Amino acid sequence: MAPKDITGAEFNQTVRGEGITLVDFWASWCGPCRRFAPVFEKAAENNPDITFAKVDTEAERDLAGALGISSIPTLMVFRDDVLVYREAGALPASALDSLITQVRELDMDEIKRKIAEEEAAGAAQA
Repeated sequence: MAPKDITGAEFNQTVRGEGITLVDFWASWCGPCRRFAPVFEKAAENNPDITFAKVDTEAERDLAGALGISSIPTLMVFRDDVLVYREAGALPASALDSLITQVRELDMDEIKRKIAEEEAAGAAQA
């Protein structure tokens, strides 16, 4: 399945909930973004069970600003409503495939338990 272009209004509903979502933040004038686009599209074709989304940072300046996107391309990966990866720079195909494998293998129960513990500790300090 081809990556879906999303707007700021669609961002939360796209990344929230169960499953894996990869979001590519890009711009048409960005050379590395243009080189990464076919890699991202091929990964989308090879992983139909994953949501692949693209955000045009020129058209969605408010969203990019709210998320602190200062360098593009930036890739964000969400799994089960948790941001598990965020990095600027174009990945080669092998690195993107490896990242997808690692995200699939995450123990989300353990990650969510750690998040809950950190939030509880932060609340206790406040």
